[in-house]
Formats: sequence, structure tokens, C-alpha cells
Amino acid sequence: MWLTLAFTSAALLGFYDVFKKEALRDNAVLPVLLLNTLFSSLIFLPFILLSAWMPERMAEHPALYVPTVGWEVHRFILLKSVIVLSSWIFGYFGMKNLPITIVGPINATRPVMVLLGALLIFGERLNLYQWIGVVLAAVSFLMLSRSGKKEGIDFRHNRWIFCVVLAAVLGAISGLYDKYLMKSLNPMLVQSWYNLYQLGLMGIILTVLWWPRRRTSPFHWKWSIPLISIFLGAADFVYFYALSEPDSMISIVSMIRRGSVVVSFTFGALLFREKNLRSKAVDLLLVLIGMVFLYLGSK
Repeated sequence: MWLTLAFTSAALLGFYDVFKKEALRDNAVLPVLLLNTLFSSLIFLPFILLSAWMPERMAEHPALYVPTVGWEVHRFILLKSVIVLSSWIFGYFGMKNLPITIVGPINATRPVMVLLGALLIFGERLNLYQWIGVVLAAVSFLMLSRSGKKEGIDFRHNRWIFCVVLAAVLGAISGLYDKYLMKSLNPMLVQSWYNLYQLGLMGIILTVLWWPRRRTSPFHWKWSIPLISIFLGAADFVYFYALSEPDSMISIVSMIRRGSVVVSFTFGALLFREKNLRSKAVDLLLVLIGMVFLYLGSK
């Protein structure tokens, strides 16, 4: 069951990346991110309120119930918000300034970092098929750096590449932390409250960093902005329930979720008319073959 949930989350994440890229085109990054956290919070706020007002009735629907907990639990959720928001800030700036056909495959290598953490922290062990999938993902990253050079993108000296890589590292840390949280916490509790905490943090960041220079970095409303929150919320909802399955492996779930690159790459070619698609398609093919090996190794 957790494999099916992971693949569903991957598809939803692909559309999330597409709408994020569209929302950021010729737009200020921080207001887009603030609105993303706002709409995400509005999606889950009713479940928090209903669970507080009528806990017995909401408890009859465990997938939607948000239990009431104290600060000793909320501090762990707040830490997740800080990690995720940091990853998003770097990732959004990278997404705005780089082709989505570059960003997607870089993000697809994130599970390699998760794998190392899963091996060290959770004692997970991979079989031969799963190791083949991981190695293919790592090789695809090296090949992608060559594809980027054709567009004048030097992976070693480009600050936006640095932003995307740093976002991937923070995302990997978040993934490992999610597995830790899902061992004892309700998935809806984590997802609903970490969105609210992110909204508060983004309000402070926007006021300090963007508002004083809003004239030089203007914001424009786009209908793709609320779609970011809708698809991300759905992807994370499925993802958290995949991790809550007792036999789920974070190293595998994380790798499968990076299959979202298929959707983002397709729209990068059709909608954004990006370049050097043939060489990037080879990199993408390696990622996909790696996904197949991971699936076979997890059956």
C-alpha cells in the first residue's frame, strides 16, 4: 500500500513543480512563497478547528482528525517547519532562475542523501535491485552537469545551482525527520500545524527582506499560485500516510517521490519550451530506470 501512495505523491509533486515554475516566472519569489503557505494553511485550518470543537465526531475519521497536543510535541513540528521553509526558500529562488528540466533531475537525486541517512539512522538495508536504482540516480546527476554546460550553467560556480543543491540537502534532512515523526505522531497533526508555523515564519521573512524593496522586486498575482498549495497539500497528505505504514522505508519512498521529474520534464518541454532536451532526456531515463529497479526491489 505504501508504494502506491508514494507513486501517487510523486505524480502530484510533478504538477506542483510545474505550477511553481509558472508562478515564479517574472515574479517576486517571497510573496509567492508566502501565499503558498497561506493557502496551504487555509486548506488544513478547518480540520484543526473541527477537531478542537467536536473531537469525538472527528475521531471517527482518523485520516482527517487533528489531535490536541502540548508544546512538548509542537516544538518538534516547529522544527520541521524551519527545515522545510529553509529548503523552499532556496528551492524557489533556484526554480525561478534555472530551467525546470535542470532543477527536476537535480531534485531527483535527493533520495541518495536520504538513503545515506536512512542507513545510518534507521538501520534500513537495501537489496541489489535497490542499490542499482540508487547508483543510476547518482550517475544521472553527473551527466546532468554536462547537459547544463551546454546552456552556460556551470554547476561549480552558479549560485542558483548551489541554491537547488542546498534545498535538496535540506529536503533530505526533512525526509529523514518525517520518518522519525511518523513513528509516533498523527500525520494530519504534523501536516496541518507545520503549514501554520510556516505561514508565521514567512510573514516575518517577507516583512524584513521583501517589503522594503518591493518596488524593485514587484509581485504579480497569478492563478497558478493557489494551485501550488493544492497540489503540494495533496502530495504531502498521501506522503505522510505512506510513511505512517509500519513497513514503509523512507529511502524508497523518497526515491519514488522524485519520479515527479517525469511530469515536470514533460511540461518543461511542452509549456516552457526549454532547450537541450535530448541530452537531458538521457539523464531522465537513468532516473526512471532507477525507479523501476527500486520498485522491483521493494515488491
